[in-house]
Amino acid sequence: MNTDVQPWIGRGPIIPVIVIDDASLAVDLARALVAGGLSALEITLRTPAAPAAIEAIAAAVPEAAVGAGTLRLPRDAALAKDAGATFAVTPGYTRELGAACREAGLPLLPGVATASELLLAYGDGHRFTKFFPAVAAGGVPLLKALGGPFPDVSFCPTGGITEASAPDFLALPSVPVCGGTWLTPANLVAARDWDAITELARRAAALG
Repeated sequence: MNTDVQPWIGRGPIIPVIVIDDASLAVDLARALVAGGLSALEITLRTPAAPAAIEAIAAAVPEAAVGAGTLRLPRDAALAKDAGATFAVTPGYTRELGAACREAGLPLLPGVATASELLLAYGDGHRFTKFFPAVAAGGVPLLKALGGPFPDVSFCPTGGITEASAPDFLALPSVPVCGGTWLTPANLVAARDWDAITELARRAAALG
């Protein structure tokens, strides 16, 4: 069973982190992001519309790798898999969450913010982790510090990162990709301004 998340989120350099309230907009939104050069998308399980949005994108936008974010409970793994997610992202990590994702055959990007949390995920075989909340937890200096005892771990920093600050993170050898919420602002999604979102994606894709 393949539980390595690298092939999905390694498409970088930015993964749009998407909170969606209207699943009917999901396909057009995904197509706009893919058109801009970003094909790994994280739909967070923060709204009732999220599972339907994942299902719609998985069915209609095959060139996108759509993942489910904000998994908090083991049962979320089955929900994400049934919706068609190809990978999962968690804000933190527990052994129960890790086991549920392995049982579902769902590659996992586990969230860590400290060396202790990283040791827990590392012990379960994870070598690619989400550093969250990136800016609040210590940003670039903390990632540099973690690189000493964990030279074989890669990170996807997420949380508080902007188009302006992303290059500072991506300059680190341990950071192949960042997560960003700035790519799908609510006002542009509500206005169905897909061209503007494609332009944001294009600029983000050029950061790598």
